[in-house]
Amino acid sequence: MRTRIWLRAAPIVLAVLPALLVAQGRQEVVQSRTGGVRVEKLATLEFPWGMDYLPDGRLLITEKPGRLRIFANGELSEPLEGVPHVSYKAGQTEQGGLLDVAVDPDFANSRTIFLSYTEEAPQTSAPAKPEIDPRVAGGIDPQDARLRGGVVARAILDGNRLADVQPIWKQEPKTVARGHFGHRIVFAPDGTMFVTSGDRMRFDPAQDLGTNLGKVVRITREGTAPKDNPFVDKEGARDEIWTYGHRNMLAAAMHPTSGQLWVFEMGPFGGDELNVIRRGRNYGWPLVSNGSHYNKEPIPDHATSAEYEPPIRTWTPVISPSGALFYDGDLFPWKGNAIIGGLSAQGLVRLVVDDDRVMDEDRIILKRRVRDVTQAPDGALLVITDHEDGELLRLTPDGT
Repeated sequence: MRTRIWLRAAPIVLAVLPALLVAQGRQEVVQSRTGGVRVEKLATLEFPWGMDYLPDGRLLITEKPGRLRIFANGELSEPLEGVPHVSYKAGQTEQGGLLDVAVDPDFANSRTIFLSYTEEAPQTSAPAKPEIDPRVAGGIDPQDARLRGGVVARAILDGNRLADVQPIWKQEPKTVARGHFGHRIVFAPDGTMFVTSGDRMRFDPAQDLGTNLGKVVRITREGTAPKDNPFVDKEGARDEIWTYGHRNMLAAAMHPTSGQLWVFEMGPFGGDELNVIRRGRNYGWPLVSNGSHYNKEPIPDHATSAEYEPPIRTWTPVISPSGALFYDGDLFPWKGNAIIGGLSAQGLVRLVVDDDRVMDEDRIILKRRVRDVTQAPDGALLVITDHEDGELLRLTPDGT
């Protein structure tokens, strides 16, 4: 609208132009296959990780050091009070801290939100130093002896504070150091919750039904296992497990028509995966993968065994998926497309899908490590970037 007014007011274009350049100094335009995308910076945050909209249009955003903020009316709030203490060590290689936030579908009545974060267990004996496994990537501190695991908690949002914070689910067992916590929270159409639980860089637990590491778990909003979960009452298995054989899942979204969970999983050296999550299935990690270990030790491909559920798409080179959604707005011509944040891809990956098939792929390059993406009420996309000076960005079609 502004552009059209300025074009009609031709005599004052030159006078307005300097002010226009100043006003747009925090904006840029990047390209997609459907046209230009305007990128506007809204706020700066320290290593933001997750975000979700409240029914009134306010946006909740987490920061890994342990802060929860609200973005509303163009302003970022002070950190909310009552956020649980998190285990966090400053730096980009730190994978723990305060992670996802999800608003209860019945928030209007319950005032409830859910948080995922990492906690540290007290050492009961001399701390064990983490062994260095040549199959994992660098960045592991051999002196880091923290015994840690992930937590999902529910809380009441009361103004600018959280009240009645109650942990409802935990990763077990806690392990020394390392990352791969996972912890995206996605609500199913029936009101239950899916939580992605990473393998903690431990490999074998992903195949062990006696732990909840390397699993997609399904729980109620009170933290109990629904009775129709596939391993309920199975000897030696945990009731909350929905699927197993996963590595590190930082992106997940519910397909709008099938009602199935889609999970975007980080592979090792190559082999990022898009998996359609089917009840009780084994997705193969670490026994099969379309990537290799970081020491170049080969791993059999999914195609070598019919025992494991194969991905419907893989990426090599990797995109390092983090945050995902299915777009249902009218602002972009992308209705029904899957939009995935990419850390290595440094932007957004857009997938044109038909049922469980990927028909086409587009990249929106932002030159920033994207940690999460969500859709605003008006159809714009909101993106947060993974950096000490992380950004909250608003994406709209160029010209709107």
